[in-house]
Amino acid sequence: MLLSILEGRIAASSKGCDLSDTHIVLVGRGSTDPDANAELTKVARLLWEGRGYAGVEPCFISLAEPSVPSALNRVRLLGARRVVVAPYFLFSGVLPDRIAAQSHGFAAQHPHIDVRVAGLIGDCDGLADLVIERYWEATRGDIRMNCDTCAYRTALPGFADKVGRPQTPHDHPHDPAHTHTHNHADDWSPAHGRDQSLK
Repeated sequence: MLLSILEGRIAASSKGCDLSDTHIVLVGRGSTDPDANAELTKVARLLWEGRGYAGVEPCFISLAEPSVPSALNRVRLLGARRVVVAPYFLFSGVLPDRIAAQSHGFAAQHPHIDVRVAGLIGDCDGLADLVIERYWEATRGDIRMNCDTCAYRTALPGFADKVGRPQTPHDHPHDPAHTHTHNHADDWSPAHGRDQSLK
């Protein structure tokens, strides 16, 4: 749900632009917890999937790297001519204001790049619906938050046909890792508790 709202904020700030030529810089708050920072990287990848952007670069406004200027410089080096900076924030405040200021500062130094700042997620029906959904999941003991990004539960761009289908394994015939013929059960050594083929 938040991805859809974020996509809408990006679209509103880039009307009339070719998204395939648009890089997104997704900005999170930043944390001293690596796991929390890793979540933003996951969101960036999910935002990129199936939406046709030139790329999505995650970064942080405080406590973690890369910074907003670093991410903007990275997409510049990748050849970006248009960038939408997308704050991954619910509401306004000091940090979103800092994101906008740093983005405008970068734009002033690089006038050949079209830098835009998308709106915040904000108070909207989609966010209210998500809060209500979480409330009902909690009261009914049916927590599904971690399934929100599963292609078999949620219609993600380019993967909508997977919703409701059973998950099945698939083969990678050209992957060298799958050309061997020995039994993986023979690789396990209880004495060492690890895969002996990695020696």
